[in-house]
Amino acid sequence: MTSPLRIALAGLGTVGSGVIELLNENSQMIADRAGRPIEVIAVSARDKNRDRGLDLSPYIWSDNALDLAAISDVDCVVEMIGGSEGVAVDLARNSLNNGKSFVTANKAMIAHHGMELAGLAESKSVSLKYEAAVAGGIPVIKGLREGASANRIERVYGILNGTCNYILS
Repeated sequence: MTSPLRIALAGLGTVGSGVIELLNENSQMIADRAGRPIEVIAVSARDKNRDRGLDLSPYIWSDNALDLAAISDVDCVVEMIGGSEGVAVDLARNSLNNGKSFVTANKAMIAHHGMELAGLAESKSVSLKYEAAVAGGIPVIKGLREGASANRIERVYGILNGTCNYILS
């Protein structure tokens, strides 16, 4: 197996804490499917002392999420802060500029800055992954990019938002 993918997580709310739990509980299965282990190296959140039901001692702690983009051992930064401006987009820009791939479920940031961030990722030859920010987490981006690449798609119709789906049903 190849060297691990080393990640830093910004935001340790319900989703961020859940990501750590899932990575810990399913580490072997994830490594088998991904072809390499995934290791959390560093974390950041607003309140270090908040009880998240997790042992955070194995990870580098940063009070400032922007510091995650500069950690040399990190290959990829995962953002779960939210918001279209401020720390989230600054972290995205800093991570990509530092040659680190970036993963987000931040709909607002992708809506406002997605094209800019995609261009930056391309210019630095790193990945920008935002599948969880689109269509309520339905894996539509990968399917369109890879599975339908030989087709000429002109339109996609549907309710692509979990909130609207809930309200309309």
